[in-house]
Amino acid sequence: MNLVCVCLDTFRADLVGKDEKLGFVDTPNLDEFVSNSIVFDEAFGECQPTLQMRRAFFTGKRSFPWRYNFDRRGHWHHAAGWHKIPPDQDTLAEILLSQGYMTGFISDTYHMFKPTMNYTRGFVTYDFIRGQESDNWKGGNIGELEKKLEKYVDHSRAKILYAGLIQYLLNIQNRKSEEDYFCAQVFSRSAEWIEENQSNQPFFLWIDSFDPHEPWDPPAEYLDMYPVPEYDGLPITWGGGETDDWTLAEIRHIRAQYAGTITLSDKWTGLFLEKVGDLGLLDDTMIIFLSDHGEPLGEHRIVKKVKPWPYDELSHIPFIIRLPDKMGKASKRIDGFVGFQDLAPTILSQFGVKVPMVMQGNNLLPVIQGEEEAMNFAVSGFHGRSWSIRDHGWSYYLWIGPKRAGAKTEPELYRYDAEYIPPEPADYEVEDEQPEVENLAEKEKELTPSMEKRLREFVEGLEPSPGDLMAKDFMKRQMELRTPPKA
Repeated sequence: MNLVCVCLDTFRADLVGKDEKLGFVDTPNLDEFVSNSIVFDEAFGECQPTLQMRRAFFTGKRSFPWRYNFDRRGHWHHAAGWHKIPPDQDTLAEILLSQGYMTGFISDTYHMFKPTMNYTRGFVTYDFIRGQESDNWKGGNIGELEKKLEKYVDHSRAKILYAGLIQYLLNIQNRKSEEDYFCAQVFSRSAEWIEENQSNQPFFLWIDSFDPHEPWDPPAEYLDMYPVPEYDGLPITWGGGETDDWTLAEIRHIRAQYAGTITLSDKWTGLFLEKVGDLGLLDDTMIIFLSDHGEPLGEHRIVKKVKPWPYDELSHIPFIIRLPDKMGKASKRIDGFVGFQDLAPTILSQFGVKVPMVMQGNNLLPVIQGEEEAMNFAVSGFHGRSWSIRDHGWSYYLWIGPKRAGAKTEPELYRYDAEYIPPEPADYEVEDEQPEVENLAEKEKELTPSMEKRLREFVEGLEPSPGDLMAKDFMKRQMELRTPPKA
């Protein structure tokens, strides 16, 4: 049996399906894919954002709560957990390679290829498609970009990102057609890889598209699908932040930019899936669709993941499995909490490979087969500054980072079971049917400390890591390097 995993960065869980909050976004190919697949409705990222989640994908071990740390000189950024795969942890690709699988990795997610990173471990072939976001790929005359730059920035919040935006514009200066867009390149090359390696079965291909991550800059025809008549400004492709100074029209425009990028990504994902079908590989190929995290689009007065709280719109993610046709088409939705530390153990179990005892994730096959229930809670962490725990009725958020003047760091508790009717949100949020609106941490005098106790006990119960001392030594050295000498 073959395996293909498709990861689209920054893809919200409420996009696919007409009844979803963002179901108005045109995703015909993923709609078709979901109709023949097993969907985990309550999949939550255990550790975010980008590299932390992919490490959980590849190793079956939790990245949270950031016990390891490693030398990360030569690249940004330095958030907790933003580092390579620990050398002592086997990867899914390495295990499948040892079982005779041809392994391939195709991606434009440039963070995985930065200096000191090792996310290509176990892949016989890998293609790095350069140029996404602020990937330091191409140079050029910055002065010549000034006029073009103004066409990409129409909000004060975006001006702080000029450097990254300039690099992006340098990277796309030779783009001429839709085929030159990054997600098109990723899926075109993936289709070629499948065709080249159809005789090398069994194979494992990991496709990692940075789109629909910002900058949201799809071809004009995709933006035209989501008109916002009340907005007459320039495209906001990269702006983000707290939204107190944003208008409702700007929020709707941002969502349209994101929607256009989603539809572009859906088209090229569909073309790849069509190629798999044309080659007759669906009969013996498992295909899994994933994302690392979602994206705040105005909820909680946030645009983009600029504030370290793993709310539902950020941490709720798609986890969808299409079984090979020879196993019979399965269309099923599963309640109960799962995470992407469960990905590797589930794959290995399905493929008849012994799951290493060090993997912390759960094998979800018994859940899929209806023999067991999924977990009744999920724990998430974001950027080393916040923890969360949620069950079927409540979500609780705990700040663990440094206290900052004026910053919102008090615990938050939200209720969202079916019987709860939250107060109407204010301003532009009135359009949103978001589950987390009213912070009840002060009102629920008994539940708030019990949720925190449950969260802390879970985190403290995770197995100690041999990297603890390494992490402490590393952070101590980093602080010493950044401390100016005394006069």
